[in-house]
Order: sequence, then C-alpha cells, then structure tokens
Amino acid sequence: MTITEESGRVHGYADLRRLMGLMTGDEKHGPAATSTLDVLWVLYDRVLRVRPERREDPERDRFLLSKGHGPMAYYAVLAAKGFLPVEWLPRFGAYDSPLGHHPDRMLVPGAEIGSGSLGHGLPIAVGTALGLRAQGLHGPRVWTLIGDAELDEGSNHEAIAYAGPTGLENLHTVVVDNSSASHARPGGIAARFEAAGWSAAAVDGRDHEALYAAFTAPHPGRPHVVVARVEPKNS
Repeated sequence: MTITEESGRVHGYADLRRLMGLMTGDEKHGPAATSTLDVLWVLYDRVLRVRPERREDPERDRFLLSKGHGPMAYYAVLAAKGFLPVEWLPRFGAYDSPLGHHPDRMLVPGAEIGSGSLGHGLPIAVGTALGLRAQGLHGPRVWTLIGDAELDEGSNHEAIAYAGPTGLENLHTVVVDNSSASHARPGGIAARFEAAGWSAAAVDGRDHEALYAAFTAPHPGRPHVVVARVEPKNS
C-alpha cells in the first residue's frame, strides 16, 4: 500500500476502482483499461524496482506501457503508488490536464514513453534493453505491457524475432489477452514467443499470485513473456 497526497489516505488494490471512477468523460476506453488493472497492480506493488523518488535513477527498472490507448488503470496505479497526485484524476482528458487519453512521458510522472500507437512499445523495449546492456547496466529490468491485438502489427514480430536470439535476459513482456487480435496464432500466443527463443508462461490475468509467480520465474539467457488471459473485450 501507498500513502498519497490525498489527506494521507492509504491506497491499495481495493481502492483502484474508486480511483478509476474519478476519471470521467468521453474516450475512456474502459474495457482496455480494466483488462490491464491486475497486471499493472502486481507489477507496481510487488515486482518493479522503481519508486517516485527513483524516477531518474539509472538503476531503476523501466516499465513501458505500449497498450496506451486505455490508460485509466495506469493512471490509477501511478496515483496509488504516489507518482502523481490523486487530485489530477478528475481532470483526466481535459485540454489542460497532464493526463491525456494517451500517456505523455513529458507530462506524466513515471511514464517512460509516450504511447497509444499500437505496435511501438515492444520494439522500444528491445532498444532500451540493448541500450542498458551497452552502458554496462545489468541490474535494471525492462518491462513492457502490450495487448494481444498489437500482435497484428508486424513491428512486434520483428522485435520478438530479434530479442530471442540476442539473449536479452533483462527484457520482459506482458501480453494482456482479451481476445482482441484479428489473427490467430498456431499453438497460442506463448508458442509464438517460444518459437523465437523466449521463455514463456500463460496465466489467469486476474490471479495475483499466478501473475507474481510468472513475473518472477527465472529465465537465464532469454527474454521472458507472460500471457495474461482476461475476459474477452466484448463479453
């Protein structure tokens, strides 16, 4: 749990729905946001080595939200963890708000990239992992969250095909699978990554213990992907 600026209130997972409820208006992409809620919480609460006061630390973990067209859950988690004031949430999407319908890394504390255009996050994560390796920074881990529909984009498959043989052990990807992809993958999403040399796991995307176990599974010498299955988008 985290104490935010909102009258010293302690925010935990149970409070995330209330925080999301503060964000109103059009273009919310509610299903896209709620599909990522549990993944984001487990990452920020138990896995990522990053805190508000370490946002510029070279040794921090990097989290890249590629699925950036539904950022309400992301903003709620960042507020719960003290990266941004809860008071910003009701202004979500307003013309003068830093919290846009797509995150802007120049405006949102804790955001590593500006996102929203599908297919960009994983290639950027590959480049980030390579950059850290080139700088001799072997401690920081790179995480990116993508949606299953982003696998319709060829840029992701180029990144998948490159990262496996390159042995980017510090690279981690979470695919939130809400049955939005247009093209089926023979053997499933995890099999696509495994064919390129990745370590892979598929779990219930609402089960926090299963997510944590998959996120922290060892994968020496290989990048790692976790496919988090959630309810279909249109269910």
